[in-house]
Amino acid sequence: MKPIHTLTPAWQRATPMDQLRALRRAALALREELLDEPALPFYRSLDLIRLPYPTYYAYSGVFAQQGFKFPFVQLQNRVFVLRYVDFEGRARVLLFSPSDHQANRATPFFAELARSLPEALHPWVAPVTRSVEEALTLAGVRPEEVDYLSFDHLHTQDLRRWLGPQALFPKAKLLVQRAEWLSVQGLLPLQAQWYCPQGCEGLNAARIELLDGSVRLGPGLALIHTPGHTAGNHSLVVRAPDGLRVTSENGVSADCYAPEHSRSNALRRFAQRTGQEVILNGNTLEGSTAQYQSMVLEKTLAGPAPDTEFPYCVPSSERCAFWAFPGEPVSHFFGERGWGQ
Repeated sequence: MKPIHTLTPAWQRATPMDQLRALRRAALALREELLDEPALPFYRSLDLIRLPYPTYYAYSGVFAQQGFKFPFVQLQNRVFVLRYVDFEGRARVLLFSPSDHQANRATPFFAELARSLPEALHPWVAPVTRSVEEALTLAGVRPEEVDYLSFDHLHTQDLRRWLGPQALFPKAKLLVQRAEWLSVQGLLPLQAQWYCPQGCEGLNAARIELLDGSVRLGPGLALIHTPGHTAGNHSLVVRAPDGLRVTSENGVSADCYAPEHSRSNALRRFAQRTGQEVILNGNTLEGSTAQYQSMVLEKTLAGPAPDTEFPYCVPSSERCAFWAFPGEPVSHFFGERGWGQ
């Protein structure tokens, strides 16, 4: 791995607006560097589970002021399977966002939501497409091949099946920002609603790789520190055949990164009235100013997605249409995607 230092000075500027301007310039320069590299040899994004999520959090700041027809939206959670070559020429496999959705149900917020609904409705409200193991089979990857696991942040994640004593992945290491890992060790009540109880306990410390900022994992692949949603949030950046794909959960839909183009009147008018160029995913407000800056960094780094007016920012849990919520448009849906063999 190689550290990325070009973004650090921007975060050290005196004022939030100075930081934002510097982050744009640094992101444009980094974008050109990554576009000069080859596309990743293999990439698959595969659906795992669709789950309800409060609209109030999905479009932080907009819900209260503009109003939406429904209190929930539906998010499609995915795992991202990547094969790449590191800087020493070794073939590697990275799983990004491999959610153990069975164990993750113990997360206090979702456990309470589940208790409020009859059990017979659970498969309808949160339908499962496949498990991580089934996704790996579809991608042609064996568990023993996996070198690294990573998540944009550790909300709702239970890692014990992946990295505990009976680990499914015998050699994998967790790539996590030091700030995120330390935060999990001593959560405030504000945070604890969104973290799986004991989800990071009993893991082999030798399999935790702590990162101190942005890193490049190999040609065409990077993890960019994007703090705000959590202190240790980071975003996956992949050189694709058609550009740079940036993935995190800072925003839950394409609309969040370009609300001025949204088909949702509430989002578009909110952006026009306030001048906000991004809409935060705000279920915890650890650092809203930093999250705003991080999302602008993401959209600048990504550039435009092919055949759309939205940035190439692909949420790890993406807002999707749902027949029970009519009249709430989804402006653009990236869906599953893949290339390579």
